[in-house]
Order: sequence, then structure tokens, then C-alpha cells
Amino acid sequence: MKVHKGRGAVSGQASTRFNLPQREADGDWLDSRDDVDGPARHPATTVTEEHPRSILSFNKSPDIPFDRSINAYRGCEHGCIYCFARPTHAYHDLSPGLDFETRLFAKPQAASLLRETLAKSGYRPAPIAMGTNTDPYQPIEGRYRITRAILGLCLETRHPVTITTKSDRVLHDLDLIAELARLKLVAVAISVTSTDPHLSRLLEPRAATPHKRIAALGELARAGVPAHVSIAPVIPSITDQFLEEILEAASAQGIHAATWIMIRLPHEVAPLFREWLDAHFPDRAGKVMATIQSMRGGRDNDPQFFTRMRPSGVWADLFRHRFRVAMKRMGFAKPSIALDCSQFRRPSLDGQLSLL
Repeated sequence: MKVHKGRGAVSGQASTRFNLPQREADGDWLDSRDDVDGPARHPATTVTEEHPRSILSFNKSPDIPFDRSINAYRGCEHGCIYCFARPTHAYHDLSPGLDFETRLFAKPQAASLLRETLAKSGYRPAPIAMGTNTDPYQPIEGRYRITRAILGLCLETRHPVTITTKSDRVLHDLDLIAELARLKLVAVAISVTSTDPHLSRLLEPRAATPHKRIAALGELARAGVPAHVSIAPVIPSITDQFLEEILEAASAQGIHAATWIMIRLPHEVAPLFREWLDAHFPDRAGKVMATIQSMRGGRDNDPQFFTRMRPSGVWADLFRHRFRVAMKRMGFAKPSIALDCSQFRRPSLDGQLSLL
């Protein structure tokens, strides 16, 4: 099984969930490809700009603590093998595997579209969640600066926002984020899965190293930004051993709030994750999947409202107990995110704030 250096997914098989045409490499062509095209290259990253009609998505899910979100990018170059957003690429006849992390989409008009929404007379403010699907600080943010433009608009209109990321690039916008924090308009979560940089390169090959993420948490805390560490996802027999170490490292940086989330394997993520286990951890692949299934009612994934985010069973209880004990020992608490919606100032479409 071929492993692509710097990529999370092992394969790029298209999804069959929507009965889309399948792509299959012809063996005779593969035999002579190197003679014609030269040695195969690593999959390159491409970015397509798209121009949607709206940017703010609303939801009524009982399982998540926000009702609106923005995703400035589709696909994510971080390449996290466990990413629950991978199946979204299947909607566009693209592979949730390698395509998800190499064929990216950017929405450069995101901030102007958000301005249009915020300017509507019927709009009522509530925290906008960023980073709920794909990472707002993945590498291409350095070129497009879409996340920065959105944060600038949130500061201008005094609109609350939350950020979840696996990147220390969040510090590039610390000037805006610190001012938003002063106004009680922002909270930041940085996700850390382990303290082992080698394991991180396998799990999330183009995300920041664990050390950089934990250091970024410290920078945010020192700037007065409400920040917490999210131990997400926890993967049995792969990353669970780092739970206490992550909390200790975060505590040393002045962070005292944390959450954890057990790995979820919806739709095409499950077979991709199995391929990854077979390639990198064949000695324990069976044990990992058996433990996951024991917490998901015997399946790879539980898609049901109210239970999909709450694993059950002996293993789940063990992880909860470990987390609770470690939190108490180190003086941690669950994040308390109380952002101020009362300061909202509706913008006009010409970029000026409304006087009404």
C-alpha cells in the first residue's frame, strides 16, 4: 500500500455514495507511465476560487453549541486522516481521500457576502463559529487572508465569533483577535491530538506541530484571549496515551480550560481511516477499530442526534474518568464561552456602519 509523503490519505478513490461515475486507472497505462511522463510525483495542491451566493450557514443540530458557521475554504491541506469533513468532497464528484487535501476551494468574497447578511434588517447576532468543517488557518490562508477579512468585519460590526484551528497561524491575526477579546467578542480553541511530532506527521501531515500549537495557546492567553485546548479527536490505542501530557503542556502555558472529543468516522472517513491504520499501524489496527465500534453500538460510526457526540460503553467511561481526574488534578475547567452580542452594529452595504 503506497503512502504519499506529506499526505494523510493513502488513496484517492472516488465515493460511490451518490452513484457517480467511477475512475479506475488502467493497468497497461500504469505499466508505461514512468517511461512517458517520468517518475510519479507527489500529489500537488491546487486551489479553485468559487463564488457562492451566501457564506453564513445555519443549523438546528442539538449536538453542537452554535447555530451558525462560516467555512471560507472547502477541503483542507492539513490532511488529517480522521477529518469528519472529508465526505463533503464526495458531493462534488471528488475523492474524500487525496482530493480532499489536494484539490481545495477558496471563497475570496466571503467577507463581502457576510457583510450583506449582517446588513439585513432581520438579522439577529449570535456567535459565528469558524473552523467547524475545514480549518480557517490552513496554509492557503497565508495567500488568501479570507479569515482575516472576516475577523476584520466582525471587529468593525462588533459581532461575536469563535475560532477552532490546528494551526499556530492564528497568531498572524493576533492584533484583531486581541481587540475582539478586549470587547468580549471572541474565543479560540486549538486542537491537539498528541505531543509526539512523528505521530502528528502521520495523522495530520501539514498541520502545525503539537509544540507550535501549544505555544500558540500560551501566546493567546498572554494576550488576554479566552483560549482552551481541545483534545480532539481521541483515538484509542493511538493518541489516548497523550491525554494527560497535553493537559500538562497546556497548563504550563497558562491554559486552564479543555475539552475532548472521541474520533468519529462518518461515511467515507471509516474506510480511509482503516487504510491509514493498515499502512501505519498494522499491529494494532484490529484493536483500534474494535474499541471504536464498542463505543458506537457495534458500528464504525453512530450518526444519530444526541448520541453521535457521546460515545458509550466501558472504554468511553474510562476515557471520561481519566479526563475528569486529570482536569481536577491540574485545576482545569470546561470552557465558559460567554460572548457579548449586545454591541452589534449593523453595517451598510457601502462599507459604512449604519447610524440606525
